[in-house]
Amino acid sequence: MSTQTRVGVVGLGYVGLPLALAMHRAGHEVVGVDVNLDTVKYLRNGDSTVSDVSDAEVTDAVAEGITFTTDYAALSDVDGVSICVPTPLRKTDTPDLSFVIDAAERLAGVVPDGCTIILESTVYPGATEEVVGDALTENGATVGEDVYLAFSPERIDPGNKEYGPTDIPKVLGGVTPACGDHAKALYSPVFDEVVRVESATEAELVKLLENTFRAVNIGLINELAQVAHELDVDIWNAIDAAKTKPFGFMPFYPGPGLGGHCIPIDPFYLSWKANEQGIDTRFIHLADTVNREMPDHVVQRVVEQLNDRGVALSRADILVVGAAYKPDVSDTRESPAVDIVLKLEEWSADVDYHDPHVPTLAVDDETYESVPLTDDRLDSADCTIIVTDHSALDIERIVERSSMVFDARNATADIDADNVVRL
Repeated sequence: MSTQTRVGVVGLGYVGLPLALAMHRAGHEVVGVDVNLDTVKYLRNGDSTVSDVSDAEVTDAVAEGITFTTDYAALSDVDGVSICVPTPLRKTDTPDLSFVIDAAERLAGVVPDGCTIILESTVYPGATEEVVGDALTENGATVGEDVYLAFSPERIDPGNKEYGPTDIPKVLGGVTPACGDHAKALYSPVFDEVVRVESATEAELVKLLENTFRAVNIGLINELAQVAHELDVDIWNAIDAAKTKPFGFMPFYPGPGLGGHCIPIDPFYLSWKANEQGIDTRFIHLADTVNREMPDHVVQRVVEQLNDRGVALSRADILVVGAAYKPDVSDTRESPAVDIVLKLEEWSADVDYHDPHVPTLAVDDETYESVPLTDDRLDSADCTIIVTDHSALDIERIVERSSMVFDARNATADIDADNVVRL
C-alpha cells in the first residue's frame, strides 16, 4: 500500500460527491467515478452538481488533484472503493438493486487484490454479501482474504447546516471481522466517529431501522393531526406541551406528506426482506398508507376553508409555496407538493407554484415553472398553501399579502393572523 491511501467513490450524487470531498480533505488520493458524462464534465470544470456542495469546494479539490471520470479502469490501483449509487423502488414496491449490481460487476473486473469495498447505498439486510459479494467473488476471489467487503449506511441530511457528512457518526459492519478492520482503517481518518457493528447485515438493518422508525412515527402524528382537527384541537400546541415531559416522549411533527429518497422508500426494503421471511410488517404499510393520504387531507382542508369563504375550489386561484420535499434543498423526489398540485388540478383549480430552489416542477406529463412571489401574485390568490418552509421565504409577507394561508408546516407559528389555518 502506498504512503497515501488511494480511494475511489462510485456515484457522485448527493451522497458520493460529499464523501469524495471529505476523503480528499482527510488526505486520501481520490478518484470519483460516475457513469453520467455530464456530471463528470461539470465536476471537472469546478461546477457542483449537489446543492450542499459549493462550486468553490469542487474547484479547489480539482486543483488539488481529485479526479473525476467515467472510466472504472481508473480504479485499478485503489486501496478502497465506496459505492454510492441509487437504490430506488420498482413500481411494485420491491427493491431495485440494478445500479448496485452494475457497479459491483464493473468493480470486480478492475480492483486489485486486497481492495476494500464499502457499500453505502441503502439495501435490504443481507444484500451486501449476497449481491456485491457474489459479484466480487465471481472470479474466484475470497471475501475477507483477497477482497474486503463492508456496509456503511449513508446518513447525510441534505440542507442540514449543523451536521455535515463527517460530523455524523459513521456506522459500519464488515462481512467478516477482517473486512470490518479494513473498512474502519479506511474511514477512521475521514469521520469524527466510526461506530463498528458486528456484521454488514447488522449495519444494513441500522439504516432501515432509523428511517422506518421515522416513517412510522410521522405516520402516527399525521393520523393524530387529522384526529385533532376533528376535535378542534391545535396539534402543534399539543405536541409542544407533550414534549415538556423529560422522558418517554420524542416529538414528531405532521406535514403534507413524506418526500425524499429515504423515508418513503427505505422501509419497503425492510418490508420486502421481512416478507421473504414470512413476516408481515403491518406498521410499515399502515404508516405508508397514512402518509400517502396527507396530500388529500391538505386539499380537503383547503376545500373546507374556501367553502367557508364562499369560494369553490374549481374556480379558485391557488398558489403553492414550496415544491422541494424539505426546506432549503432543490430535491423534489417523492415531494408531496407534486401530489398536492396534481390533486388541485383534478379539482380544476388554477394552480401556480413558487420555490426559490426549484425552477421547474414535473407533474405527470406537465411541467410547471416557478412564478415570482410578487405582491400582485399573493394578492390575487384565493389561497396560498405553504408546503415547504424554505428559510429564504418571507413568511410574514406571505401572510400579510394573502387573503388565506393554509400552513402545512407550522411556518406561521409565531404569527397571529385570522387568515391563517394550520394543518
